[in-house]
Amino acid sequence: MNLFKTWLVNKYVAHRGLHDDTHPENSISAFLNARDNGYAIELDVHALEDNTPVVFHDETLKRLTGQDGYIKNVKNVDELKKITLLNSTEQIPTLEEVLKAVNGSTPILIEIKDYNLNGNLESRIYDLLKKYDGEYAVMSFNPYSMRWFRKYAPEITRGILSYSLKDQKMGFMKRFLLTRPKFIKNVCDPQFVAYKWEEVPNKYVKKFNELPLLVWAVQNQSDYMKVAQHCDNIIFENFSPRI
Repeated sequence: MNLFKTWLVNKYVAHRGLHDDTHPENSISAFLNARDNGYAIELDVHALEDNTPVVFHDETLKRLTGQDGYIKNVKNVDELKKITLLNSTEQIPTLEEVLKAVNGSTPILIEIKDYNLNGNLESRIYDLLKKYDGEYAVMSFNPYSMRWFRKYAPEITRGILSYSLKDQKMGFMKRFLLTRPKFIKNVCDPQFVAYKWEEVPNKYVKKFNELPLLVWAVQNQSDYMKVAQHCDNIIFENFSPRI
C-alpha cells in the first residue's frame, strides 16, 4: 500500500480529538466533533491494572479529572466509571467504547502509551482492532511496542513517534538510540514517522523521505505555514487548519 495516497497524508488529524471548553480532550464528544468537522482522530491509549485499554493521555489523573492517582492503578472499568472528566459529565472512555462510537466514520490514529515489553496492552488492542471495520493506524514512542505489531499483526499500519528527547531524563545511549532512524528501523520497521513539529526539518526526517512524515502537535495556522513545506501532514489542536 502506498501510504502517501491514504488518509495519513490526505486528512488532517485532530490531536486528542477536536477538543475545546465543551469537548474534553480524548473524550467521545471530542472525537465525534472531529469527525463532524471532517478530520481524522488521534488518541492515546493506556492500560488499566487489568490491562483494559482506555483512552487517556496522562499517566496521572490529576490534570484531567482533579483526582489523585495513576491511570495504571485504576483496577477495572467499574472503577474507571466512577471518574469524571473535569468540567464535564463525560467519563474516561475505553478504547472499545471509542471504536463503537466512531464506527468507521473517520480514521483513527492510535498512540500506544506502553513502556513495558510484555505485549499485554498491544495484544488487547489488537483483539479490538481485528473486529473493527474502519481505517486506523498505530504508533508509539516505544519502538518495542511497534515491534510487537510488526511480529504479530504486520497487516496493521504502524508508525514511530520521535523527537530529540532533550527534555527527558535518560542516559545518553538510550536517547541516542531512540532518536536514530537506523536503530528504530531495525527494531520495528515503521511505515510512517510522527515528529515534533518544532524540530522539523532535521537531518533525520524530511518531507518526501521514504516514509510519510507527520508532525505534532501544531497549535495555530502560523506555525502550520512554517512547517507545511517540510512535512506530509499535521496532527493539530486549538485551531482549524487551512491551506
